[in-house]
Amino acid sequence: MIGLLQRVNYARVRVDGEVIAEIQSGLLVLVGVERADTDVEATRLIDRLVNYRVFSDDAGRMNRSLRDTGGGLLLVPQFTLPADTRKGRRPSFGPAADPETGKTLFAAVVARARECVATVETGLFGADMAVALENDGPVTFWLEARAESVR
Repeated sequence: MIGLLQRVNYARVRVDGEVIAEIQSGLLVLVGVERADTDVEATRLIDRLVNYRVFSDDAGRMNRSLRDTGGGLLLVPQFTLPADTRKGRRPSFGPAADPETGKTLFAAVVARARECVATVETGLFGADMAVALENDGPVTFWLEARAESVR
């Protein structure tokens, strides 16, 4: 499972011109579900995201996590993240989970996030979304969650 996280001053998602999700300071995370992912990866990804130290402390060092700051979390399903782009001029989506599995595991990520963070907003799985954000920093990280047995 992949999480492309961006520290933001604000972020929002629109579907058909209507804002369906919005946060102020926190993390916008594009979530890509891969073919072999399970609930184990969903749990690992959220645990990493909410505890990943990407917010500055009083000394200006990245030592604070989303849990520490109480910021918002905006999760957006992004089926293109697992694409294989190593060859040619067109991505291959073979590594991505099928839509049913992707939707189920994205829902698991959201449910786990709501156990950990007070403000969780989401994009709409399968929708054509417009995502707007102000990246703070800019700070952007690519996180992968793999089951220990896969390594």
